[in-house]
Amino acid sequence: MKTVLLADDDPLLHRVLGFKLGQQEWQMVSAFDGEEALRLARETRPALIILDGMMPVMDGFATLRELRQDATFAATPVLMLSAKNRDADVVGALDDGANDYLTKPFSPTELLARVAKLVPEEAAA
Repeated sequence: MKTVLLADDDPLLHRVLGFKLGQQEWQMVSAFDGEEALRLARETRPALIILDGMMPVMDGFATLRELRQDATFAATPVLMLSAKNRDADVVGALDDGANDYLTKPFSPTELLARVAKLVPEEAAA
């Protein structure tokens, strides 16, 4: 089963995305802050990481930069999911190594389409 790490401080979002991703045969690992996300990424080696931009302890933007400094995660796709929608936020995250950026509120169907594009079926096996 493919593994996705979702780092977001909203428990409802974890439930909704866990259900939606489960329907697509993804196993979701949940983190609620950036430090927990880094720890779980190192433990689980997910096929994809979804990071909220604004989280306690360490925000998603700092977490992204930390992940990209670790050679282990150089090729791991990262999707930023944030309410921050200014051009500077989006471009900054992409410049820091995010593979995609989706602003909140978002459509779960669109998120699933982006996940499928970032981790094609044959690459996730």
